[in-house]
Amino acid sequence: MELDAFDRKILAQVQRDARITAAQLATRVGLSPSACHRRLQALRERGVIQAEVALIDPRAVGRRITMVVTVTLEREHSDVVSDFKRAVRDMAEIQQCYYVTGQADFVLVLTARSMEAYDAFVERFLFSNRNVRRFETMVVMDRVKVGFDLPVEALAAD
Repeated sequence: MELDAFDRKILAQVQRDARITAAQLATRVGLSPSACHRRLQALRERGVIQAEVALIDPRAVGRRITMVVTVTLEREHSDVVSDFKRAVRDMAEIQQCYYVTGQADFVLVLTARSMEAYDAFVERFLFSNRNVRRFETMVVMDRVKVGFDLPVEALAAD
């Protein structure tokens, strides 16, 4: 997908603040508000902008604990991997899931109200899945950086 310098500038701004007005965006990127609006709409339609969401502090909604969990499957057949991916999508506790290379097959980022709630999740989701060989849980002590901003500014070599 070809993105010009204005598209990149627009993306850099809206991923930091999806509520930015067309007038504010125009000032920051050097286009008219109507041109910014048209470009934003085109970026949405082309799927460059996948979603515009609010980042919520998990503690504000009672999700006091965040864990990073690595999961290794019993065997890495495509049907087993597909089944696990499908199951992950149905679990509200799981915020992010990555199918990865290395010792583990998946890395999950999830939240829980308490360790007891996490234990119930483990019983319900991991222990009950016969294709999970092992998992390792790391409890997050501090959220140092959270976000989904991507570096979108054009490089000098572009």
